[in-house]
Amino acid sequence: MENMPLSYPGPQGAQRWSYKRWLLCSAILLTVCSFSALILPFLPLKQAATDSCQAKFGPLPSKWQMVPPEPSCMNKTSDWKLTILKNGLYLIYGQVVFDTTYKGVAPFEVQLRKNKDAVQTLTNNFKIQTVGGTYELHTGDTIGLIFNSEDQILKSNTYWGIVLVANLQFNS
Repeated sequence: MENMPLSYPGPQGAQRWSYKRWLLCSAILLTVCSFSALILPFLPLKQAATDSCQAKFGPLPSKWQMVPPEPSCMNKTSDWKLTILKNGLYLIYGQVVFDTTYKGVAPFEVQLRKNKDAVQTLTNNFKIQTVGGTYELHTGDTIGLIFNSEDQILKSNTYWGIVLVANLQFNS
């Protein structure tokens, strides 16, 4: 049996870490992590304890369903539109289904709008489309699902909703 070395030498001039350096680096990393765990809870960010605040429009019957019935975080302005009453992080979700029997000439386009700006645009009329995401919204913002033509969608399968995820307030 040949005599084989238990370890192979590194490139010329390379130094191997001793266990003392490894131990020192581990101790520093542990100290930093422990310090972070002690400090993070005291940062000037506070999350207000809020009750549920959510709204959903559709599918049939095409009307707003809100929890609580008159939520303090948003107000319905029209069938597909809301006004935000509280700053916060909101989750928006929805589904748009194209009506394959539509024979009009208008191109298929659905937009999720914040104020007058499109934050998401759907143009594929061959399948069920999902809409939404997580957005930071502010008091006075309007959010809505806008259709090029409401005749293009199946209202029985199309809906959208919004949920206040966190009412974040930063202290200065």
